[in-house]
Amino acid sequence: MIHSYSQGVPKVPENEPTANATAETPLPPGLDVLWGKRDRGQRGPKPALTVEAIVDAAIELADAGGLEAISMAGVAKRLGFTTMSLYRYVTSKDELLQLMWNGSAKGADTVVLHGDTWRARIRDWSMIQRRMLDRHPWITQMPLAAPPMAPNSLLFVERGLEALDGAELSDEQKMRAIGLLSSYALSEARMANDARRAASSGTQPPTNFEQLLRVLVDEQTYPRLHRLAWAREPQQAPDEHAEFLAGIDCILDGIQAMIDRNLG
Repeated sequence: MIHSYSQGVPKVPENEPTANATAETPLPPGLDVLWGKRDRGQRGPKPALTVEAIVDAAIELADAGGLEAISMAGVAKRLGFTTMSLYRYVTSKDELLQLMWNGSAKGADTVVLHGDTWRARIRDWSMIQRRMLDRHPWITQMPLAAPPMAPNSLLFVERGLEALDGAELSDEQKMRAIGLLSSYALSEARMANDARRAASSGTQPPTNFEQLLRVLVDEQTYPRLHRLAWAREPQQAPDEHAEFLAGIDCILDGIQAMIDRNLG
């Protein structure tokens, strides 16, 4: 589920309407920029830099070199400005990361989901999310202290809920379903990205799971794993994409079972 930030929420005076308190609740740094709530002033010449240019440059650096390639100095150098220039627009690296996450989901409002059933549409939604994570693998390196609350991220959540239109689920159950699918996509993309990074650095040779099991497990102690390891010849290169889709279908089977319980 989407959680709200709790820090920095002003205390509501007695007899003051809740709606007013909500309107005055300050957004955490980063979110105020993303939602257009930070006042940068209107006077002076047109700025030479923009937040969008900074974010685009940072994403290009991260796509090429991972999250470790991101620094305020590195982004400034790529843009041809001083590091201090960036701080007029982005207050910290943490804020920049939030802006990058939102930038990585650009185009969420134009996503077209294919399929005549909720299952086909949400499967397509999950595949789009996985392709985005593979296109920007640095996202899998980012800390997840809270669900993303950026505009593009919430637009993609909205599209996931839209995909489930017609499914006999409560809104809360729909949020749980897309949260589970998102967590699975992120986890699988992280493992695939870690494997690629390890292989490219030469620190870890590519090894098949079944091949390792044949070396490590004996039949008496691990009878079921032993049977799995020797059931067939190990594949030299497992089809990671096919395995990902099999996991998605497994989750969708569970969602269908939840629908069946609701109708029972």
